[in-house]
Amino acid sequence: MGGAAQTWRQFGDGPLSRITSRVYILLVVELLLLLTTVPALLPLLVLGRDPSNLPLAALLLVPVGPAFSAALYTLRHQQADLTDLHPAALFWRGYRANAFGALRIWVPTLLWLTVLAINLAYFGAVGLASWWAVPLVLIAVGVTLCAANALVITSLFDFRTRDVLRLAVHFLVRTPGVFIGNALLLAAAAGITAVFSEAVLMLLASIAVLAFLRISDPMIHLIRKEFVA
Repeated sequence: MGGAAQTWRQFGDGPLSRITSRVYILLVVELLLLLTTVPALLPLLVLGRDPSNLPLAALLLVPVGPAFSAALYTLRHQQADLTDLHPAALFWRGYRANAFGALRIWVPTLLWLTVLAINLAYFGAVGLASWWAVPLVLIAVGVTLCAANALVITSLFDFRTRDVLRLAVHFLVRTPGVFIGNALLLAAAAGITAVFSEAVLMLLASIAVLAFLRISDPMIHLIRKEFVA
């Protein structure tokens, strides 16, 4: 009996098994991301890209925050071991534990980005000079990257919301590699959406979350080392 268990353990630890388990984990996370976001995002796919639709688009994106947080939690805690795979259970545990914390970050971020996008779309109507486009875009990028850090922190650590925001801003400056990596990932997501559609980005969501998590590793390591007893 012990020999059979050892053989199964060796199978579960092999390189091919690890690759198989990683693919399985990503597929499960992808399906759960779609399950928790598609009911709201389907109308977004048929929504016209007129600026007047921006508030409605922001409202439809609200479920993405908790789902994204749960995916981060799952990919961070699930081990690549075929003998101990529970990505669905981890996803729902992370969703329940982090939903409110993620919404406290995600909803204000959507509000800020909606206001900035409306101002960019209606320059003439709001009376802004054309040169204001540059600082508004920079502010939007800064808000997005700060929110990205905050989502990682609130998904993986147990801090108060104001401390999460302080740490997010702190590491925006302290870990330039994370800043640049997330900026490039954001640009890639925008490019995929512009060239193809939001649907393609949705189908690559679990891979994007994994890339985002790997980029954030230096920040996660420093937080665990310096701020977690």
